[in-house]
Amino acid sequence: MMRDAALRDFAQIRDIEILMTCDQRLAAPAEAHEVLMVDTQQDVWPLWERCISASDAILLIAPETGGVLERLTQLADRLNKMVFGSKASAIKLAGDKWLTYQSFISHNIPTPDTYLANDLPNSMQGPYISKSRDGAGCNDMAYFDDIQLLQAWLKGREHTHIIQPFQTGDAASFSMLCKNGKAYLLSCNRQHIQINGQEFSYHGGVVNGLDVHREAFNTLAQKIVQALPGLAGYVGVDLIVHKGEYFVLEINPRLTTSYVALRQACGGNPAQMLLDLFYNETFIMPGIIHHKVEVSLNVAVLTD
Repeated sequence: MMRDAALRDFAQIRDIEILMTCDQRLAAPAEAHEVLMVDTQQDVWPLWERCISASDAILLIAPETGGVLERLTQLADRLNKMVFGSKASAIKLAGDKWLTYQSFISHNIPTPDTYLANDLPNSMQGPYISKSRDGAGCNDMAYFDDIQLLQAWLKGREHTHIIQPFQTGDAASFSMLCKNGKAYLLSCNRQHIQINGQEFSYHGGVVNGLDVHREAFNTLAQKIVQALPGLAGYVGVDLIVHKGEYFVLEINPRLTTSYVALRQACGGNPAQMLLDLFYNETFIMPGIIHHKVEVSLNVAVLTD
């Protein structure tokens, strides 16, 4: 969904030619000018390197997990190509929830207490959440009321996970553009996250569903770009809103699901904004609207 939204946005800009790779088990998108199909047994990295070499600028849609997004960014840097995204150093920091937490604390950004799985204090009270340090979405993330169940689940994850107290409130996110230590808020979003037993699952959300918090989200956005130098392009921030307080959870230095409905929600072309952000010495944020748009598994619907 993120890929197709980005393709539609870039395809509507004159003089843009799109080169992309696609899993051969899926249909090739019509919006791309050239699509290179990838076999499931193929080592895709040499192909990605050829694609990056053949392009003027690169938009990477990849998870932080396993350092994949950082590695792709470093590859583009070695080839001296423009990347519509964050610096590799910022991706490394944002892609590690423990390092991100330490940065939040040092910059007075409100965030839940966070502990390494192998260094959990005896005084910590439940319920608990455990997350992979480099996980994306709800991958390998679990909820526990009981410390013994948590400790049992952590077997084999002692060096890969963090633990946080469960923070009640509204699951939220905001989308922003940023560059050179300046953030430009795009949307303030409500997230639909469910807990079934121990498992978390993400079911979409409402882009601009929490627009009432725009001023506070903008303040946080400016603090975040100062805390993580090198953030650039489209960035998503996950947080909890609870009784007028805000708890920032993580930074996603890439496209997020909210991008799927962003054009409808803001009334402008986010791809054109990215081009303007990276190619112009001075970026002027265009005027945008604040429609609420629901994003479900397969469709984005204008709701007001």
